Amino acid sequence: MREWLDDLRTATAFLTRLPMSHPDGARPESFARAQRLFPLVGAGIGAAIGLFCLLLRAIGVPDLAAAALALGGGALLTGALHEDGLADVADGFGGGRDPAAKLEIMRDSRLGTYGALALVVSFAAKLAALAAIPNGLVVQTLIAAHALGRGVLPWIAISLPYARKDGLAANAGRPDGTVAAVAAGIALLIALLALPFSSALLAAIAAGASALIMALLAKRQIGGQTGDVLGGAEQVAETAILVLLAARLA
Repeated sequence: MREWLDDLRTATAFLTRLPMSHPDGARPESFARAQRLFPLVGAGIGAAIGLFCLLLRAIGVPDLAAAALALGGGALLTGALHEDGLADVADGFGGGRDPAAKLEIMRDSRLGTYGALALVVSFAAKLAALAAIPNGLVVQTLIAAHALGRGVLPWIAISLPYARKDGLAANAGRPDGTVAAVAAGIALLIALLALPFSSALLAAIAAGASALIMALLAKRQIGGQTGDVLGGAEQVAETAILVLLAARLA
């Protein structure tokens, strides 16, 4: 039990800006193991965003504005960790001529045209989807989307080699198959508890398909995965889930 609590603290410290740390959090083996609880932390993030959105709606804020403020609050809670990865991936994959150039662009902290466009499209899609979801399903949908979006990340991490040896993903440590299986199982269980079976299944398929597409794209573009690739994959999966569920549930 102590190991699981330590993993929860490590995962929370990494995925959010909450003032939480763990003495073993910087050790690669500890962080690799903690990835099994990424979906649980993701569910908490989704719940916080959803409850904030409902609160705003309850005091009379229009649905679109409430969705925008809730998504902005979510970015503050997570430090826009995955959004940064999405922007870097878009800039690198879109602007580089070869794998080395793409990786160099991804390392650059400046935001380029492709990155800005990716962020705008992703935010707009999530904004429209969240605004369309009824009050009774907002929290459940966000819980499932954020859990599944993070639940696929260990699978990408074990499926692809490191694109570079000194990046965040390489320094963090690679999870093993057991960690990936536990993460996927927790994510799926959370989705099944939060949503009707058919909607949970649709969300899980969307997450898996998004992860597969991002993994294949990363393999083709840079020969492997980086922390930015994982962050971008989470955003693609989360956006796809929200859009599909909004179309189904609205």
